[in-house]
Order: sequence, then C-alpha cells, then structure tokens
Amino acid sequence: MNAPTRIFLAALLFAPGPLLFAADGLHGLVAAKVAAEYPSLERLYQDLHAHPELSLMEEKTSAKIAHELRQAGFEVTEKFGGYGVVGVLKNGPGPTLLIRTDLDGLPVTEETGLAYASQTRTSDLSGQTVGVMQACGHDIHMTVFTGTARTLAALKDHWSGTLVLVGQPAEELGVGARAMLTAGLYRKFPQPDFAIAVHDSATLPAGTVGTVEGYIMANVDSMDITVHGVGGHGAYPHTTKDPIVLAARIIGALQTIISRETRPIDPAVITVGSIHGGTKHNIIPNEVKLQLTLRSYSDAVRRHTIEAIKRICRGEAIAAGLPENLMPTITLVGAQFTPATYNDPQLTRRIRGTLTTWLGAEQVRTIEAEMGGEDFSEFGRTAEKVPLCLFRIGAVAPEKVAESERTGVALPSLHSSKFAPVPEPTIKTGITAVTAAALDLLAKK
Repeated sequence: MNAPTRIFLAALLFAPGPLLFAADGLHGLVAAKVAAEYPSLERLYQDLHAHPELSLMEEKTSAKIAHELRQAGFEVTEKFGGYGVVGVLKNGPGPTLLIRTDLDGLPVTEETGLAYASQTRTSDLSGQTVGVMQACGHDIHMTVFTGTARTLAALKDHWSGTLVLVGQPAEELGVGARAMLTAGLYRKFPQPDFAIAVHDSATLPAGTVGTVEGYIMANVDSMDITVHGVGGHGAYPHTTKDPIVLAARIIGALQTIISRETRPIDPAVITVGSIHGGTKHNIIPNEVKLQLTLRSYSDAVRRHTIEAIKRICRGEAIAAGLPENLMPTITLVGAQFTPATYNDPQLTRRIRGTLTTWLGAEQVRTIEAEMGGEDFSEFGRTAEKVPLCLFRIGAVAPEKVAESERTGVALPSLHSSKFAPVPEPTIKTGITAVTAAALDLLAKK
C-alpha cells in the first residue's frame, strides 16, 4: 500500500464516525438478525463450551469455526500457523478490518454444574491427563465472532471494504498470534488498516461493555531460576552452602525491584509462583528451583526488571560465598513472552463513541487496565503498526454483580473452575458491539 493511500486511510480511521447510526433502521436490522441467529448460536456456544481443546490442539474447534465462516460466505483458509483459521470477505473499495477470536481452552476441571458443562479429559502436551474447560470465555468470543460474521455478511449493502476474520490458536500460551504472523498473515491475506477483538469480563454485568485507552493488558514474562548450592547434612550446615536460605534471600530481595527501583506510577509485578527444593528433613539440597511471572506495561520497565533480577540473584549468591561456577542459572522463557496490549487511543475513542450510540451511555463503562496478558497485542507490533482496540464485554448476571458489590464476596474469576458466563445477553451484546464497530469503520463514504 502506497503512502498516499495509507494517509487517506489514517484520516478515514480517525475522522468522527458518520451519523448513519442515528437511523433506527440499521439498528433494527442488526437487532433482528441477531435475534434470528441466536437459537443456533446458543447451540454453537454450548457445543464449544462442552467440547474444549487445549492450546496447540484445537483441531475440531478450528474446523467448526472454519465451517461457520464458509457458511457465512467467507473465503476460508484452515491450519494457518497451526490450527489458525482465516476468513476473508471482500465487499468493494475501502479499508480492511481484522477481527480476531481465540480458540483454545484451559487445563481446568469444570465445576459449574451447567447442563452443558465440559466433561472433557485429555492428555496435555507433556502427556499428563487433565480436565479441559473454556474457563476464560473463548467459547463466548467464538460465538460472538460467528454471529458477527453472519450479521455483516447479511448487511453487505451497508458497508464497503474487506473483512479478515481470524480464529487464533494458543492464546493461553501466548504463541498463537506470533505463529500466524510468522506464517505470513499480513503477506498472504489483505493487510489490515485496524484490528479489533473482544474479551469477556468476569466483573462487568452482562449487557455492558468496557473500554480503556492506551495499555489494557500487560507484558507477560516467564522466568526460571535455579539457585545452586553445596548440599550436605542438615546437622552440619557449616559444611554446606544452603540454596534454600539463598533462595529465600533472593525472593525477599526481588520485591525491592518494585518497591525501590521502579517509579511508583509505573505498574510492575514480580510473583514467585513456584519453589521446589530438597527431599528430606535433614538434607540440605544442591539446588532450589524457582518459577516467576513478571508483569509490566512499558518495554523500559520490562527490561529493567529482567536485568535487576539477574543482578540481585548474582549479588545474593556472591554474598552467600558461592564460587563463580555456582552462580544462579536464570532462563527467560522467550517462547512464552506476551507483549503488552496497547489500545490505540484514537481508534478506541471512535469505537467507544459508536458503542455509546448503539448501546447507550449507561452500558458503556470506562474500565481499568489489568496485569493479565493477551497476545492480541502481537497484531499491532509488526512493522505495519496496525492500530488495535480490545474491549471487554460483561458476562455476569447483573444481580450477581450487585450482590458481590454489596457483600464483598468475590465473583468467580476468569480461569476459575466455577466461571460461567450468562450466555444470551453476553453474546447478543458482543455481536451488536462488534458489528456496530465494523459498520462504522467500514462505512460507505
């Protein structure tokens, strides 16, 4: 795409949306289509919920989504970058909009008691038998995605441009988007001028949506640390270099990276999620293994946190008297890095305005950024610098939200074995919201 074209599209994107949404006719067409499609979409949702598949194993799930896109009239490519699905619908001149859904479930045994609860058990990539559940709401996302595809295909007279609908695998591992981009998503299919996605919320009431400008999700890093020592008898500690004591010192010192080395207005988290060392009461081991998750927004804070961890681990080992060959071994698990998701402020403001027009101001919330991760971010971090907007859709019965606020008892969170979205208002709101955003961004001029 040449420079003048991109400048024109940038002006088109960031111009105020047309007032075509003021016409009740289009609202009515969308509402009627969503209502007509909902019974079959509910069946799809229950099927997706009951039959989840783990990351990198989404064979049947991706086939279902590919079938739905073909039925809606999209040109479909399957098994792209793993079990990725790409559907393209060209509808005259205009910009290209990418809409993404994720496909994978989680290794969680469901405890919701729903009639369509998952009973799935399978072997994960390590060979361990685990329960599988759509505990993050990706089944909601896929159903909204499918309903949006059907609705926009039926309303081709009301928009112009190109839709690229992406079913992305392995979001929970943070590798699926990268795999699809590496496979040539932006080279082999129309390059998007903007990309949008939704994520359900375990705290917002169903029927509402939430937006935030700028960072909405964090950088996610995984780090493995092996603390070495010199083992021996627990009764003779003076003859050893105790890695358990050293690991404890390191864990305490790591927290000073946040409290004393990071600006208080720069969010960051260091959590030691796993510590393993030793075999018996009276044996000092040779090593202790730690597993950390690191969260941040800015690349600068991320880099500083990683380097500070390396410095503190080495410094504490030197203070403990360990020789050079027994310095802690630190491994940043690069394959599991998920960059922070940044919502383009202008695009997000435009979409928020559209959502307010369609849903009403009381249904559109301003939400806070989170320290969770989302590899939708990858779609905006290529050389093309595609503007992104990820917004949230409420998935909890309003009365349960009110009860939680009144009692202080937390609702089941995403990734909980008890997380159970309210399907109908969540799905209908999601389809309406994504369709409205697409109709605005691809509006005929």
